[in-house]
Amino acid sequence: MARVRTGVRVVGAVLAMVLGASLSGCSSTGGKRAEERAKADRAGRPAVSTPRWTFAMVTHAGDGDTFWDIVQKGAKEAAAKDNINFVYSHDDQAQQQAQFVQNAIDQKVDGIVVSLAKPEALKDVLGKAVKAGIPVITVNSGSEQSAAYGALTHIGQDEAIAGEAVGTELTKRGRKKAVCILHEQGNVGHEQRCAGAKKTFGGSMENLYVEGTNMPSVQAAIQAKLQADPSVDAIVTLGAPFAATAVKAKDAAGSKAEVDTFDLNEAVARDLKSGALGFAVDQQPYLQGYEAIDLLWLYRYNADVLGGGRPVLTGPQIVTAAEAAKLEEYIKRGSR
Repeated sequence: MARVRTGVRVVGAVLAMVLGASLSGCSSTGGKRAEERAKADRAGRPAVSTPRWTFAMVTHAGDGDTFWDIVQKGAKEAAAKDNINFVYSHDDQAQQQAQFVQNAIDQKVDGIVVSLAKPEALKDVLGKAVKAGIPVITVNSGSEQSAAYGALTHIGQDEAIAGEAVGTELTKRGRKKAVCILHEQGNVGHEQRCAGAKKTFGGSMENLYVEGTNMPSVQAAIQAKLQADPSVDAIVTLGAPFAATAVKAKDAAGSKAEVDTFDLNEAVARDLKSGALGFAVDQQPYLQGYEAIDLLWLYRYNADVLGGGRPVLTGPQIVTAAEAAKLEEYIKRGSR
């Protein structure tokens, strides 16, 4: 035993010397660089000296979708740091999204970030981007098609895994009958979420398709379902804006079903704390936007690629009342 303790003391001494040297090096070089970056940030200047490349982000966001506001925030802040001219466009219609990608190609941008909610509609145009030598990163949805379409990597949560986390959580909470609310027909990620939840849920689950662009219609559809089937004890929405609508529908129907949701926003955090919602699934949209731009910059600057051919996962994280309280500061500032 004495010999082991002596060895520990020797190793400890060596580590102390190494750390001391490392810290000394950091204070003279890395520390200065960190200070310079901080000064640049405060002055609104980029923290790098690379050329001012232009990166386009094209998403399937609909108007007023707060989730994508958070993605944009992350992307813009990474762009400011990396001296990037950031151009954003969006449309919930896949053909228009494809046209935006074509516009980016025509403008000879230096990189493209794109979400693949409806992959087939974007396959050909992404092939054109890759052929033109424009690096592409997919984000949020379409992880299964990303590599096949020529993207460097995919950043987001695995939707099937996220759904499985929901099914497991519902089972832990003793739920028996759940309804998964799909607000955008044809969105492969939404289908994967509900299928994943059904796979691991110990009870029964069915899908309910609603018209996501019409909130009164969404509320009416959920309310009608709950009134027709009082045995439903869990409602799962696939986006933060729909959670509050589901709560209204539940109350109007006189149902005691628990409402749970994918994604966070300030209203979801508040409803988690109050108990109006059971839990939320966070896929960290700020991180998706930030890392997409940062990884494009790294590729242009240093030919770096993350993921090793697999998606770079940003979720899922199950958020309850306790976690929402911890994250409230970040949620209010729009970065969670």
